[in-house]
Amino acid sequence: MQRRIYKSLLKWKAEKNRKPLLLRGARQIGKTYIVDEFGKNEFNSSITLNFERNPEYKGIFVSYDPEEIIEKVTLFTGSQILKGETLLFLDEIQECPKAIMSLRYFYEEMPDLHIIGAGSLLEFSLQATDYRMPVGRVQYLYMYPLSFSEFLIALKEEQLHDYISNHLKLSEIPEELHLKLIAYVRKYCIIGGMPAVVKAYISTRDILTCQRIQHSIIETYQDDFAKYARKFQLKYLKKVFSAITSLIGQKVVYTNIDSTIKSRDLKAAVELLETAGIIYKVKKTSGAGLPFEANTKEAYYKPIFLDIGLVHAINGIYSETIKETDLTAIYKGAVAEQFVGQELIALSNNYIKSSLYYWAREARNSSAEIDFLLSKNGGIVPIEVKSGKKGTLRSLLLFLKTYKTNQGVKISQTIYKKEPELLSIPFYAIENYLNE
Repeated sequence: MQRRIYKSLLKWKAEKNRKPLLLRGARQIGKTYIVDEFGKNEFNSSITLNFERNPEYKGIFVSYDPEEIIEKVTLFTGSQILKGETLLFLDEIQECPKAIMSLRYFYEEMPDLHIIGAGSLLEFSLQATDYRMPVGRVQYLYMYPLSFSEFLIALKEEQLHDYISNHLKLSEIPEELHLKLIAYVRKYCIIGGMPAVVKAYISTRDILTCQRIQHSIIETYQDDFAKYARKFQLKYLKKVFSAITSLIGQKVVYTNIDSTIKSRDLKAAVELLETAGIIYKVKKTSGAGLPFEANTKEAYYKPIFLDIGLVHAINGIYSETIKETDLTAIYKGAVAEQFVGQELIALSNNYIKSSLYYWAREARNSSAEIDFLLSKNGGIVPIEVKSGKKGTLRSLLLFLKTYKTNQGVKISQTIYKKEPELLSIPFYAIENYLNE
């Protein structure tokens, strides 16, 4: 599968002042696959140390001396490491914290060696109180499930992808092609962007097989709870995990999840799932200026789940997505908002951890809400996910007037249309808009 992050890996390989790389992201989004492909395609040789599969590799890192480490790697694997020609991949690196800490010494003493670390639960190791992160000596890259564009390319629709990437062609797209693309959006909503599920669909075209894999991934995430939560927290994690996908697009109120559980316990569970990369918070912020983070309120946020296909599996809404003609009406609008949020995350700068924001005014008889706020070209762009025919834009127009913003964006299943105050873009053209 072609992944957008591959270009970032190529850029990293060519950098003169290159740092060891840590690839961050949730379990089963394709980190190991993409590094393996990168090693095969771009290096004369590659060596992988998987600390989960082979715990004995931890013994290589009893010291932080790069020369000693490389010597032991050669003895353990029987493979020679040549600087500039060999990729050393430390997979499931969270199982060996000393391997993470050794990266600073590789940067300082052996900068010519290409070394990448990745791990499913790496974030918890990086947040450990007894862990000393090699700040400034490691490069991070963030990875997510396949975006809609990557999904199209995986389905051998490269020409279709190239067509909608052209801004001029997008504004004149034929109705038949538009309907075909909306059908692909619907298919992506059901299958999602988890590589194993997409691969299964490509090889079998069997939705039931895809559903079984989705449920297997969900079980894997639940099995992981015991690895990063204390025993008494497990019931709260399970409660939040099963409930959070029904709250997509809504402000989270902990009593709505379970009024019998203390909010602080549910809040802690949410934070654990966020650290694991399973959920993202869309934070409420002021539209008055940038940066968005400076004007957020911690208690106000809406959730977005890791993957839209898994949302369907957890909630059992496959038939609703198939039957409903308006994508913005599926699951009370949650599917459309999940799609847009997931696209904004997947298409963000993968050198920086992605963040999402929304705006809301809560007042008697005059409440208003903007689904997403985006920073683009130094300005603020309000984004509404609306029905093409029935959706009103009162909140969007209010925001434009209040904050003197030039143009708002409506994302729906209608065709591309540009007006003075409003840019209407179809679901499949989010990447086109962000790259414009």
